[in-house]
Amino acid sequence: MFIQTEETPNPSTLKFLPGVEVLKSGTLEFKSKEEASKNDLAKQLFLDENIKGVFFGKDFLTVTKSEEVDWESLKPSVLSVVLDFFSSGGKVDIQNESGVSSSEEIIKYSKQDKEIVKKINELLDERIKPAVAQDGGDISFVKFQNKIVFLELRGACSGCPSSTITLKSGIENMLKYYIPEIESVEAINQ
Repeated sequence: MFIQTEETPNPSTLKFLPGVEVLKSGTLEFKSKEEASKNDLAKQLFLDENIKGVFFGKDFLTVTKSEEVDWESLKPSVLSVVLDFFSSGGKVDIQNESGVSSSEEIIKYSKQDKEIVKKINELLDERIKPAVAQDGGDISFVKFQNKIVFLELRGACSGCPSSTITLKSGIENMLKYYIPEIESVEAINQ
């Protein structure tokens, strides 16, 4: 088994491509050792105190490190854990996980706002999420309120120095172009 790595726009996060399916669907994010306690791979990665976050996508995982260490010294141990896990037939199970999922609130929308939310989610799924996944992250709709779209940035996108530019120049401009009722896009976790 050969595991490829890719840099992400976030210098603290590295993308690992094990060449196998990581998750059947959805994403999982762990921001602490406690959150990772029920996930075998994330738990093993968090044994290194320099690991600050683990994110699983369909065919990749991203690992976020602390500022105190560089990737040159940390990457071999992360590769070893990931290689051992998948080589021994390990599976990342999304069932009964305690990972952080989308913080989408349950909001009762008017009929007009329901249509806007539907369009927002379609644009996110079809045009934005695939591009964000290439960089090792994910973006989730949280709510639409007072003409403002609230999104959650996950994986490599969370804490990325260029995420504000991407959010305002890319995502906000696209959503406003297709949905004129939108005035602004904000991240809930930047």
